[in-house]
Amino acid sequence: MIRQIEETERKEFDKLAAHPLQSWEWGAFREKTGVGVSRLGRYENSTSPQGATKSTKLRLVETAQVTWHKMPGTPMYIGYWPKGGMPSEEMGTAVKSEAKNRRAIMVKLEPNVIKDEQAEEEMKKLVKRFGLKRGKAMFTKWSIWLDLNKSEEELLGGMKPRTRYNVRYAERKGVKVVEDNSPKAFTQYWKLTEETMRRQGFYAHTKSYHQKMFETLRAAQPKGKHSGGQASPQVGGPGIAHLFKAVYKGKTLTTWIVFVLNGILYYPYGASTREGSNVFPSDAMMWEVIKFGKSQGCTLFDMWGSPGPEPKPSDPWFGFHRFKLGYGAHLMEFLGTYDLEVNPWFYFLYRLGNDYLRWGWLKLRARFGR
Repeated sequence: MIRQIEETERKEFDKLAAHPLQSWEWGAFREKTGVGVSRLGRYENSTSPQGATKSTKLRLVETAQVTWHKMPGTPMYIGYWPKGGMPSEEMGTAVKSEAKNRRAIMVKLEPNVIKDEQAEEEMKKLVKRFGLKRGKAMFTKWSIWLDLNKSEEELLGGMKPRTRYNVRYAERKGVKVVEDNSPKAFTQYWKLTEETMRRQGFYAHTKSYHQKMFETLRAAQPKGKHSGGQASPQVGGPGIAHLFKAVYKGKTLTTWIVFVLNGILYYPYGASTREGSNVFPSDAMMWEVIKFGKSQGCTLFDMWGSPGPEPKPSDPWFGFHRFKLGYGAHLMEFLGTYDLEVNPWFYFLYRLGNDYLRWGWLKLRARFGR
């Protein structure tokens, strides 16, 4: 049986979330930005003995969180199903039915499933069953993973020599990394985000978007301490989101927002200033965040994204990619992006306009310098 998840079931829902983008809190954040959200659950009978008799109840075994995005100038929508598990045929059918009810032309799905022979075979069955088509990626197909089951000594030993030197140098110079989830710290984070966007020439969501995201994923009452600091209402706690800052001589040089969910640490957002780069605040940050993840019981660090194997030095993410791999982490490939077609005619027009005409025009502009 598949039905909409009730808010009273949010804990069970989050336990099955394959990624923070599939958490209840992420859906709540997206609703605050005006995006529609569907949370579907597949239930199976679970029989448990009670005295001399047995009782049967439904057990949640699979979830899907899909967001619905309005197509400008039309009454139609596009569904986005990011970072879920491998969908069952039953869930795929339910999502397609929900998409029809939402007047969606398609649902874009990007499973949080590592590409291997078994996963590819399962995906082939879904492609055949639903006529899935390869789509343009919204989320990177690659990520970089670090095994946190190792001891701190083993993790240090697994780093590249230059990375290990940078970490130790930052420690000797007195770079301090602390968790600070206060409004003041968020203001510092956004100031550095704007500086980083200007310096590197990339696009990010608005301050309002980031603030809603952080506040919603940080909503749980915090407690605890980290990095030798005193217990503080701005530190630790069960919320998914945590804000860290690297400080040198009283100045914040680097800020990161990390997520913790179901035993996995994630690094989705970071920003920095050029000032103080000679004391390697980002290396200090990475090492302290790794130790934080271990203190939270995490067994894996998903560093969120990568341009893929052997990126060219001209790639804007080349340096970031190399930085992550310096910690002894490994490049991982996911299954990729698939489109679940719901309205064939509108989907054809969408692909024509978005994938071919638009990108063709951009290529022509790049070629002729206009």
